[in-house]
Amino acid sequence: MIRINAKNVDFYYGSFHALKGISMEVEANTSVAFIGPSGCGKSTFLRLINRMNDLIPGTRMEGQILVDERDIYSKAEKVDQLRKSVGMVFQKANPFPKSIFENVAYGLRVNGITDQSYIEETVIKTLKQVVLWDEVKDKLKELAFALFGGQQQRLCIARALAISPSILLMDEPTSALDPISTGKIEDLIHELKKEYTIVIVTHNMQQAARVSDRTGYFYLGELIEYDDTRKIFTNLDKESTQNYITGRFG
Repeated sequence: MIRINAKNVDFYYGSFHALKGISMEVEANTSVAFIGPSGCGKSTFLRLINRMNDLIPGTRMEGQILVDERDIYSKAEKVDQLRKSVGMVFQKANPFPKSIFENVAYGLRVNGITDQSYIEETVIKTLKQVVLWDEVKDKLKELAFALFGGQQQRLCIARALAISPSILLMDEPTSALDPISTGKIEDLIHELKKEYTIVIVTHNMQQAARVSDRTGYFYLGELIEYDDTRKIFTNLDKESTQNYITGRFG
C-alpha cells in the first residue's frame, strides 16, 4: 500500500524556488531517510507532508501530495485531521511544561477524549512503545523537564504516537543526543515501522543506512536519487550522490 505519494511538487519561499519537481512514493510500514547537505530541501519537503509550512507567510506549493490517497492540499482537507494521522517529532525535544503523564495525554484531551481510563491505558501503552515506561512509571506526575535529553525525545515520540497516527515524521531526531540515546531512538524506529510509516531527515549517513529501507538524496532542491538504502550506499547511479556519501562534499 502506498502511504505517501508526491507528484511533481514545487515549493517556493516567496520568489525562492526551494523544491523542484519532487516525485516519490512511500509504502506503508517502511522507514525512509532523507539525506543531503544543509539547505538542500529535505526538511522543507518533510514539513509539507503534514502542512507545517502553511504557517510560514509567503510560501506556495505546486503539485500534489497524497496521504492514503487523499490530496492533503485540497480545499476539502482539514489540517487538524491530517495532523492526527501524520505525527511530527522535531530536532530538539520540546516537552510541554506539564507532567510526564500530561505530555502524553495532551493530544487525546485536545481531541476531545475525556474517558480517563482510556487516557491512562493509552499513556501507558505509548510509554511502553517508546521503551520509556520502566524509567518513568514512578514519576509520572513530575515535570517532563526533569528528564534528560534522550528521555525527553522519547517522550515527544510517545506524545506523537498517542493519537494513533499512521505516519511519523522525524526531523533530525537524534542530532542533539548522545550515542547511547541515539541508539535507543534507532532501535525504536525499527520497532515502530511494524505499525507506522516513518520518514526521517538525517545528516548522519550511517544512521540512514542503519534505520531506513529506502533513502532519498536531496541536492539544491531536487530529489537526485531515491532507491533501496542498500543500493544507495553500495551501487549508486548518480555521481553527485556518490560524491556526497563518500564525503567529497557536503
